[in-house]
Amino acid sequence: MRPKLTEKQKKVMGFLTSSLGQSGEAPSLREMGKSLAISHAAVAQTLKLLETKGYIRRLGRYSRNIVILEETGVTDADHRKKIVPIVGRITAGLPIYATQEWDGSLVVDDTLYPGDNLFALKIQGQSMKDAGILDRDIAICRPRQYAVDREIVVALINGEEATVKRFFLHADHIELRPENSAFSPQTYGFDDIMIQGKVIGIIRSAQVMEGE
Repeated sequence: MRPKLTEKQKKVMGFLTSSLGQSGEAPSLREMGKSLAISHAAVAQTLKLLETKGYIRRLGRYSRNIVILEETGVTDADHRKKIVPIVGRITAGLPIYATQEWDGSLVVDDTLYPGDNLFALKIQGQSMKDAGILDRDIAICRPRQYAVDREIVVALINGEEATVKRFFLHADHIELRPENSAFSPQTYGFDDIMIQGKVIGIIRSAQVMEGE
């Protein structure tokens, strides 16, 4: 079980979760400090503590690329819990067939992942590793049929294949961009892509994988 958060840490965590849910990107230290009425140095220290306690992961000391990590199997009475189905398995490399069958479920904290009908997907491959999404991670997703530029989304390709990529809309096509220089962006016609949801968090836990 992860250590409990102080009030200041809860405020920073709540603001960070809200910002990531709205824009898909973390705010700057100064933006967080201004909104929470604390110094940006205090924000930096709090983020470091949140990472140490296992609530977030940062890519680089000053990076705005922050991933929220969810602990599974926690029974802290202070948290509200809900069950999220794991829907099949998708790829973060070459797309594979998208199944709608449940492949298990997990319990998440409703204060971190509010909303109804959330679903989870297992990740295969390393094409999104620079966004903090690694092979065998579980992506928590909010169902949605549209996307905003730069959001990390679940996209269904030609009605059969699902993949997680960063979304870019161009005048005559859609670009699905990996977050790994070893992989190339892919372009598709508007009729070839159906957005299935937005990635709002990542779970990394051996407990989830033990049954495989």
